[in-house]
Amino acid sequence: MKLGIVGLPNVGKSTLFNAITKAGAEAANYPFCTIEPNVGVVTVPDERVSTLSKIYNSRKTIYTTIEFSDIAGLVKGASKGEGLGNKFLGHIREVEAIVHLVRCFDDSNVVHVDGVIDPVNDIEIINTELLIADMEVLERRLAKTEKQAKSDKNALAELKILRDIYSTMSQGNSARSMDFSEDEVSFVKTLELLTFKPVIYVANVSEDDLTAGDNNKYVQAVRKYASAEGSEVVVICAKIEAELSELDDDEKDAFFEDLGIDEAGLDKLIKTSYSLLNLISFITTGEDETRAWTIKKGTLAPQAAGKIHTDFERGFIRAETISYEKLMKCDGKLSAAKEHGWVRSEGKEYEVKDGDVIHFLFNV
Repeated sequence: MKLGIVGLPNVGKSTLFNAITKAGAEAANYPFCTIEPNVGVVTVPDERVSTLSKIYNSRKTIYTTIEFSDIAGLVKGASKGEGLGNKFLGHIREVEAIVHLVRCFDDSNVVHVDGVIDPVNDIEIINTELLIADMEVLERRLAKTEKQAKSDKNALAELKILRDIYSTMSQGNSARSMDFSEDEVSFVKTLELLTFKPVIYVANVSEDDLTAGDNNKYVQAVRKYASAEGSEVVVICAKIEAELSELDDDEKDAFFEDLGIDEAGLDKLIKTSYSLLNLISFITTGEDETRAWTIKKGTLAPQAAGKIHTDFERGFIRAETISYEKLMKCDGKLSAAKEHGWVRSEGKEYEVKDGDVIHFLFNV
């Protein structure tokens, strides 16, 4: 799962990315680390995994992860080749979702690229470049589909969707702001439109404004913009996130207390990203290992088993399943849960739920 961080110069993008790549975590937990100069892999915080690992004295504890890519190089005219141009757009095509960082703080010591703080204008500069690039893709696809539609009824249906999208974009609106049926969504995904990718707008505020919430006028403006297209907003202070990345857990707790907050902004961003992509986790646990596995919501048991090993899916028999909440009512003891009748035997049509603790039975 890969997300791309975009933003204009001096909005705090480098500060946030540095916090992502430097934040500390236990080595056994697949820590925040850098696999390339511009890519950071971070663990998805999950207390369920931590708790079960302690109960079962697991030798390994493995959390699910998200990959953040620092996408640099955007300037006005990127869609026409300015700056990194097509390379910038190509980097965005490679990610599943966009983390769009916008500056929501005043600071005379940090010069804004346009000389004035206006987060909505900043958002629109980038979104306009993405819209232009998408409209060029659609123009080529429209020309091809119009020819096909003369003799193909399926192409005629596609042509209508393409025209609707193009019309929406012509009015300055993104593809993600539109309502599509499930079948239409499948088709639109094949177009690989940049403005169809889900977005989290990250409002970067000052330390003083971190606990002010929506009292910040810039944050209010970002929320209004995001609401119109159905996108998420996370408020952070990149400067504080960078400081937190250098602290151990005890120091972080004290820091949170001093600031009057209960969770790091980076953790909120990670959780929101996970939710945005419609992902859930199931858990396997035991003495050898406690691990969270990432799947799409709606995944059936055999396919979930296949995340562990292809043999598990190929020879799937059944899944012994219990929700984390029910298991914890028995202090994590499966034997006690079985006595209560809470451990279920699920077959091939079972849709795995978030927080399911599962033992797969298979035969190959």
